[in-house]
Parts: sequence; C-alpha cells; structure tokens
Amino acid sequence: MSTVVPTKFSRRSFLRTSSLASGGMLIGFNFFTACKDTVKMPVDIAKLNYNDFNAFIKISDEGMVTIFSPNPEIGQGVKTSMPMIIAEELDVPWENVNVVQGILDTQNYTRQVAGGSQSIRFGWDALRQTGATARQLLVNAAAARWGVDPSECSAKQGVITNAKGETLGYGDVVKEAALLQIPESEGEVEEGKSENPEFKDEKSEAVTAAIKLKDPSEYTIIGTDVGNVDIDEIITGKPLFGLDYKTEGMVYASVLRPPAFGQVLESYDDTAAKAIPGVIDVIMFGEKAKALLNKEAAEINWTAKLASTDKVAVIAENSWAAIKGKKALKAVWSDATPLENTQAHDKILTDLLDGNEFKSLRKDGDVKKAFRQADKVVERTYESPFLPHNTMEPMNFFADVQDSKILLVGPVQTPADAAVTVAEMLNRDEKDIRLEMTRMGGGFGRRLYGDFVYEAAEISDKIGKPVKMFSTREDDMMTGVYRPAIKYRIAASIKDGEITGYRLKEAAINGNMYGLIPNFFPAGAIENYQVDVANYNSNITTGAWRAPYTNFLSYAEQAFLDELAEITEKDPVQMRLDLLEKVKGTTDDRIQYSAERLQDVLKLAVEKSMYREPKEGVFQGVCAYYCHNTHVAEVADVVMEGDQPVVKKITVAVDCGIVINPLGAKNQIEGGAIDGVGHSMYGDFAFENGMPTSNNYDKYRLIRMNETPVVETHFVKNTLSPTGLGEPTLPPAGAAVAIAIKKATGNRLYKQPFANNMNSKPILG
Repeated sequence: MSTVVPTKFSRRSFLRTSSLASGGMLIGFNFFTACKDTVKMPVDIAKLNYNDFNAFIKISDEGMVTIFSPNPEIGQGVKTSMPMIIAEELDVPWENVNVVQGILDTQNYTRQVAGGSQSIRFGWDALRQTGATARQLLVNAAAARWGVDPSECSAKQGVITNAKGETLGYGDVVKEAALLQIPESEGEVEEGKSENPEFKDEKSEAVTAAIKLKDPSEYTIIGTDVGNVDIDEIITGKPLFGLDYKTEGMVYASVLRPPAFGQVLESYDDTAAKAIPGVIDVIMFGEKAKALLNKEAAEINWTAKLASTDKVAVIAENSWAAIKGKKALKAVWSDATPLENTQAHDKILTDLLDGNEFKSLRKDGDVKKAFRQADKVVERTYESPFLPHNTMEPMNFFADVQDSKILLVGPVQTPADAAVTVAEMLNRDEKDIRLEMTRMGGGFGRRLYGDFVYEAAEISDKIGKPVKMFSTREDDMMTGVYRPAIKYRIAASIKDGEITGYRLKEAAINGNMYGLIPNFFPAGAIENYQVDVANYNSNITTGAWRAPYTNFLSYAEQAFLDELAEITEKDPVQMRLDLLEKVKGTTDDRIQYSAERLQDVLKLAVEKSMYREPKEGVFQGVCAYYCHNTHVAEVADVVMEGDQPVVKKITVAVDCGIVINPLGAKNQIEGGAIDGVGHSMYGDFAFENGMPTSNNYDKYRLIRMNETPVVETHFVKNTLSPTGLGEPTLPPAGAAVAIAIKKATGNRLYKQPFANNMNSKPILG
C-alpha cells in the first residue's frame, strides 16, 4: 500500500521514501506545491553570484559560502575535510557551503600536495586561522555599520548579532568586510600556533590578536559525519576526473614507450598507423625532456628514468583511434643497459644482505657486543616483490601550450612540481602556466611523479594543439613506477629471556628507507639498536607506493617481534607494552612516535577485538605500528576453511588526534586495511628481460570483493592536532594477518605475497 503525503522539497532531491511498520512504502511528494507554477525550485547554491573574500572564501549576498579546497583530491577526502575546517571557524551551516577545487596557486596556498598523509596535518592551523580571520572581519564590518565595538558582537551560523539583539547576515556585510584591513598584531594565537614552519600564513598571523579560535567543545561541523562533496557527481557519472576533461579542438595522444626497461628507440614505421581512420599524425618526441635531464638542476624532475628515451605519440581525433594507431606502429628498440629480471634481483638483494657495504641510519649502544654476550641470537629474512600502483584511472593529462600561456589540466599529486618542470622543460615563465586539478581516480604515490604531465606538454608544444595524453591499463602496468623489491634481515640477541640487541639490515632496489623511519618503534625501546641499509641501482623505475617502505617493513618487524615473544615465552601484547614503557620520558628527540599513544591504541584494539577472549576457531594476530604521524593497532581474525586460512575481520584502533570527518576517516581506515590485507596476501609482480610479466588484471592478482574482511574502526578520543589517515592503516594489516595465519596453521610467513607461501615449513627456535 502506498500513501501520498505532503512534504518539503529538499536541496538535493524531491522524492523520499521510508519503510512503514507494516512493511509498506511511504512515498512523499507535495503535489499541492508541485502543481503551482509560482513555486520556486530549490536554490542551486553553486550558481549564485559570489563576492571574493580571500583565496579560500567567497560569500554571496544570500549568505551562502563557496570554499576552495586547495589540495589535490586523490580519494582521501580532503576536498571535503579541508573546507570543513574553514567552515567551522567561519561558523556557517555546512548546508550553506559550496565546495570548489582550487587551482594551483603558489601565492595564496602552500603545500598543494597529496602525499605522505600530510594535507590535514599541515593545513590544520592555517585553515582554522583562515576561517576565523574571515569571521572576525565580517564581525568588524557589522560593528562598523552599527557603530559599536566589535567585542560587543558575536557570529554564529552565518549571522552576526550585537548586544541589542540586532542581526546581520554574512551576505549583508561581505562587501565591506572584504575591504577591511587585517588588524595589526604583535602576538600569536596559542591555540593555532603551528609546529609546521613551512605552513605560514602572514595574514592569519597578523590578525591573531583580534580573533579567537574555537575550543574543540564548540565544534558543530568538525567531528560530524559529512558526505563526500563529490558523491552525487561520482555516482551519476558527471565529469570530475582527468579522463573526463574535454575542450573544443582537443586531440588525443597515445604514447608508445619502450617495451622493456633499459631500451631506447632506434626507429619506427608509422605507415600502418596513419592508415587507421581518425589518426591525424604520428610524431616522435622526448628530446626536451631528455635535455632537461642533462641539466644540473635535473633533480626537479622526480621521474628522470621515464624520460630517458625518445617516444612515439599517435595523435588522433578520438581515444580509440589513437589506441589502434599505437598498436599498428612498428618500432625498433635497442638495449641501452642490461635487461633485468626478478631472479637476478633476488640474488642481488641476498648478496647485499650477506655483504658489508651498508650505511647506518641509526646506531644505539653496541649491537655486536650484545650479540656476543647473548644466550641466543635469532635472525630472520623477509622478502617482498615489486608492486605496481594500479590506479583505477590510468595516467592522463591535458595540455594546451600556446605562445603566451600554457594550460594544464588533470590529476596530479604534485601540481607545483609539475608546473615548475614544464616551465623549465619548455623554457617558459612559470607565471604563464595555469594548472587546474581534477579529481583523481586513485594515486597511491604514482601521481606524485609528473612524467605524464611532461609528456602531454611536450606533445602539445610540438603539434601546436590542445591534447589529452592518456594511457591504457597496459601502459600503466608495463611502463610505470613500482614499489621497489626489498629484503629485510633482522637479528635480535636474547639474554636471560630479554631482548638486548636488535639489528635490521635493508637491501632495496633503487634507494632505501627515508631518514625518519629508523626512528619508529622499536627504536628507543632496545638499548643496543642498529639500522643499516644498502641498495642496488636498477634501470627499473621505482618510487613511493602507498606508505613507502613501511608498507612492508611493518610486517617484517612486527612478525619478527611476535616470533621473539614466542621464543622468550612472553605474551606478545604485554611484550610490546613493556618495550614501549622503556621509551616513556625519553629525551631522545630522534624518536618519532609517542609510547603512550602507541600503548593506548594497542590496548584499545585488544579490548575491542576480544583478543583476550577469542571465539573458538578464530585465530588472532595483533600489530601496533606508527607511521605517517599516526598511531595504529590492528587485530586480524583468521579462520580455517578447509585447509585454507581466511581473513574474516580486522579490528583497527587509531589515534589521529581530532577526527575532522569521522565518515571520511573510516573510509580511509577501511580502505587502507583492506589494501594492506590484499597486497600482502596476493600482490606479486615480476620482471623478465626487463619487461613486467603482468600487464593487466587477468595476471595481476588483487583482493576480490568476497575476500575483503569486515573492518571495525575505533578512535582514541582526544583534542590533539589531527594527523593523516591515507596511509597509516595499511602497514599494520599485513603483520596482523601474518601473525594470525601462524596461529591458524603453525607456519610463519617470511615472504610476500602470503598466498604463494602458505605451505612453507615452519622455522623453530
């Protein structure tokens, strides 16, 4: 049975349904107003006329607010959460906010980067001050109109009120407020004082004496669930992503790159390609990118090796013609450097671990002495393969290089670096470049590297037309940037049942862990502690992959600690808590983590997962880890189905400070944990004669929907400044799963992916 009842129009929809107690459906639609031609449709706040206020904020006469989100949106939710911070301090209703992606603007924005889970952490103070400053200037303008002191006025939910109870909306005074000078100040606002010196806002600092940042207890937006501002466009297929971008007169370019790492172009035959209907031209390009690499300032280009050869671009009227044209090309490649393979890499990394050529990144006490005096020394080796990024949206970018200006549009995690490099490559002034960011269909570190931007720019410069350079899935997997293959060898000395020494050796392809990582737990908890690194210089391009280095290191170290607990007959949770206890009160400023916060998340995860009272047939592994400024603990639940261990649940405890948007935070946490489980279980990637052995999803194994565990999230509640969430929950997942699988099967895992090594024999003692 259906019933028609009057209801209001909502801003986003005109039809709503709800379940009746009887099981029927209640359909609400107001025919009485819908049939009247004088009834106004709901206002689309995106189409109102807005008055400029500052680089972040525009306010309409109606009091609606447009807030520009400065950082690239990669799926981590900053296009929603960063404007939430401004709106909170501006004190406007969230439903009155229209969010727009900002363009690259190095004059008004700082650190427009999506990487390292740092956007919120670095933006927190500056964004709060931006909103609070605007609020105070609006109050000052209203006070001037009333002829009263601003201290007699207050602002709340977009309305300014004076002592008499008179009110003005933000829209009523926005034009006057935008003309006011920011008050001078010699002081700093203590609540908003940033610990990040690179994120300074001179205007914000100047007004701090006249503004007051909110206490967390006053928040009405921060800490509430807010839906993704792009969700309607995403689910209805509206243009948002780089591949969606089109403009008049645009052509498409598909690029033929070397089929193997170490090869360069000798010659090509484009006869068959030009015969494809829709193909406009075939060009060779790359000389400008190569010339840039030969300059001493080549370090501005993060992806040097991807530009070390000429390439061929098929220019076409549409993407399909460009793809067909590229397949029809006949190219001759020569070997400039030896073609590498995974089997050789495996031996190279083992030889590095066996050798003596290491660089020490941290060295406490005397590890050799601790090992000599030990009752027992335990040593294990952990191995991980290369991994591709496999973003859902392949690499692409739009470029329109003209004589007087350059327009760049697309998905990139480092827009400023991309613009600087294009200017350098084309010998142009950076101020003549406009770079617009689109939403990204995934990045995971791949889009930190702007090779696809440089390709689009050089092609457009050469053909004199606006062009969309796009890659296929095969292009991305065969000619991309990869997580480096790494081996860790970890040794610990045990004396009288206690860990007295710890040495970690890393052998990696193309570079080693960055400087902060050796100062993560268990650094500081073991008196004699040493981290040494060595690397092999490969022609295979490697780079940051979601949670660089820690994505594998967490598994190696935490699985090793679990084995030490077994050997010393200690409870693995209590052993970690005891180790962390030794770090409390440390004066070692190299230590990056908080022992107290890491203990808190560990205790919370243990409690919420019922780790002390597991269900029959459920085997649990626990991991506590710190990376990317966030403390995380995870407990994996594994059950045996037949003779196979199956991951059923991941319980996650997180301390990321103040949670801006719990809904978005949980999305990141769940995605990170599932990604960590999937890649540690199944992720495998190999090379043969310089070529990847997988070029699409038919050969590259990802976690399936029916294999994804339930992820249950719990936050440690505090009012500390927020940290990042895009990466920190991925590294602990692999460790928790490996430890749980050991309990379920009796076998310890020392090599990823786990699915390939389930039947390895256990190592005892």
